[in-house]
Amino acid sequence: MTDTADPAAPATPQPAAPLFDAERRATELAILDALRAVVDPEIGMNVVELALIKQILLGPTETEIKMILTTPFCPYAGSMIAQVQEQAESVVEHPVKVTLLAERWDPRDAGLMW
Repeated sequence: MTDTADPAAPATPQPAAPLFDAERRATELAILDALRAVVDPEIGMNVVELALIKQILLGPTETEIKMILTTPFCPYAGSMIAQVQEQAESVVEHPVKVTLLAERWDPRDAGLMW
């Protein structure tokens, strides 16, 4: 088998991804705004204020939200995850997957000093 690729030939240029996608950012902000309705019942603050939302991965047919909980064995985890999913789906109108990260919550990330 002979390799027919010319190593001296220039690579085919790939289109550059836009540095800023205003529509994508507007959707992320709309999701965050919707998630302000999801309140941690033990603390009485929403998941955005508590810095529990770590990443929003927007896709054309599915979105993933990566989040953490304030405690590893939060008794309200199931309810909060369902609310995050429901609120996000009301914005993007397609399935949203919520993934819990193993990262530990730090109140200082939310600007809280107890």
